[in-house]
Parts: sequence; structure tokens; C-alpha cells
Amino acid sequence: MTQTTSFIVKSLSLGTALALVTMTAQAAEPDLATAQSIVDEHSALPTFTPPGKPFDAASCMAGKKILSIPTSSSIPFVAGIQEGMVEAAEEIGFEVRPWQNQGQPTQWVQGIEYAIANGYDAVDLMGGIDPNALAPQIAAAKDAGLKVFASHHRDVTDIKEEPGVDVSLPLSFSRVGEIIASWIVTKTGGDANVLVIGSDDVPPSQPYWKSFEAKLAELCPDCKATYYNVPVSDWATKIQTTTQSALLQDPSINYLFPIYDSMSQFMLPAKAMTGRMDLPIASFNGTPFILDMIQNGDVEMDVGESLGWIARSSLDAYMRDICEVGDTPDELYVPFYIFDASNAETAGTPAELDKGYGDAHVAGFRTLWGLE
Repeated sequence: MTQTTSFIVKSLSLGTALALVTMTAQAAEPDLATAQSIVDEHSALPTFTPPGKPFDAASCMAGKKILSIPTSSSIPFVAGIQEGMVEAAEEIGFEVRPWQNQGQPTQWVQGIEYAIANGYDAVDLMGGIDPNALAPQIAAAKDAGLKVFASHHRDVTDIKEEPGVDVSLPLSFSRVGEIIASWIVTKTGGDANVLVIGSDDVPPSQPYWKSFEAKLAELCPDCKATYYNVPVSDWATKIQTTTQSALLQDPSINYLFPIYDSMSQFMLPAKAMTGRMDLPIASFNGTPFILDMIQNGDVEMDVGESLGWIARSSLDAYMRDICEVGDTPDELYVPFYIFDASNAETAGTPAELDKGYGDAHVAGFRTLWGLE
């Protein structure tokens, strides 16, 4: 090889190396435009699209009774959904009774046994109960002639058999994870170190967290997120200490993400104890008292899903099955809507169960059910 040829080869090698370094640097740049577009998409007020054909709900549901068993009555989010279900059922002319419990599986079992013994037409496992964990009780309910429903309990990507369940309504928690990742990337300018608190005993938690993690990595390769698991029954005692320990261990954390918004109340004392009241919080559910926290400046953002919309959507699917309408959906119909300081007051002061999303779904479902 001549001296000139050697120089050319070395120059090419150096140029290639520099190109690779440049490409790597470019690849690590956060995609703020895509993140902002996802945020903008879910900042628009939701509109109502009928999830099925109209039917006479009052006629076919007269005299019917549904027992609704939530994952825990102490979680304001699920209590709010049940309140909406009770109100909507009263409008139609049948009974929905919430089964009070503190998140213990033995209490869920007792609820199913109560429904069987007291002539209910159906049981509703709502807000995070895995039907497969209650297989013997579900089989007993089916033998007694009851319908078994499950809603808001798993992610749409979590495909699993649920023997004995007549209607299963998963939710796209994975989409919520993408929305919140996009928000955090946008708000931090692509420089995020996120503390995430989840609950692995709630079935959708892992798909939800994984979708957040994947979207964060896609939009912001240099961003970081660390996940801690706190079971639902331990929220009141362990979320604060877990958050506090993580903040002391890593002072560079600059964002808090409790994956269910009712967790936020237990993170606030940890912020105060560590002197990190500046830390923003983003979460999901649209629970009214969290929207109050946004108005007070304690929480920055909450991806809301109208609790009344969830209640009506769930009942709509259940009634379609009971009434044999023939077009029962296989996914919970509820849009996602971002609340922040710019619009949280539209939910009321204090925030109300079904306010801030407009009222298109209220009139929409009433028309669908033949009530107006």
C-alpha cells in the first residue's frame, strides 16, 4: 500500500467514525415534536360515538339486580365509578349495589356468595380484580344462573382466557402509558428522570408501565425511569416511605409518576419530608379529588377518564348482554382527556364526579337506551 493510499484509508476510517458518532448523537435527541402531537391529541374535549345500536333498556332491565364488586372500596376512583353506575341504573329502572370491601380477596369471595344467595342476576368484578383468581366462585355463580362481568381490570394487549365471564371489558392502559410518557418528555424538554410507583397486584399495571417505559425510550433515549411496586393494600402505609427513600437515594429524580392517581395523596408527604415540593406529578384516572390537587398546584397533570362515562359504558355492555341485543363490545369505551392547570377548573371547584368532559356522553347513552 502506498503512503497516499494509506492516508486515504485512514481518512475514510476517521470520517466513518465521525459519521457514526454524529449519527449516535442525533439518534439520542428527544423527539419533542411527536411527544407534543400526542399531548395535543388528548387535550381536545371528548366527543361521543355510539358503541352499538339503540335498544329499550328500561323494558328489558326492569326488576334486574347487579352486585358490583370493586377491587377496593377505599379507592376513590372505583367508588366514583360505582356511584355513577348506581345513578345510571336508577335512571333506567334497575338496581346496582356496590359491595363494600377493603381489597381483600376473601371479601370478593363473600360478595359473589352474597349475590348467589340473594337472587342477583349478575356480578360485576370491577377496577382490577382478575376473574381467574375467583374461578371456583365464578363457576358457582354460573351454576346458579348469574351472569359474570369484568371491567377496567386488564389492558387490551393482555389476551387471556377468562372462563365463565360473560362480558369482559379491558381498557387501553397501554395508550395511557404512551400519553404520560409524551407529557413528561415534553415538560422536561427530553431530560427526565422519573420515579414510578405501581401496583403489580392490579392486572393492567405491568402492561401500562411497560408501555410507558417503551414510549419514553422511543421519544427520549437518554431519559430514565425507575419502577417500584406497592400493592393496593399497602398504599396508605408504603407509598410515602418508598417515595421518600427513592428521592433521598437519587436526588436527580425530577418527575413523579404514580400510575393510579389516588396514589398521589401518599406521595405529597414524601415531597415535603425531602424538601422536594418542586417535583411535578403526572398520573391517570381523573379522580375528582386529584383534579382538586391540580387546581391547588399539588399535581401537575392527570389523564382523565370520565368516571360517569366508564359507569355508563360498563352498564351499556352489560345490558346488551343481559338483553341479548347482540352487539356487546369487547373493550371499554371511554376516551382519555388531559387535565392540567389550564382546564382543571372545568371539572368544578371542588371537582365533581362527571364534570369537565362535556356532557355528550350523558345524552348519548340516554338516547342509545331509549330514555329520550
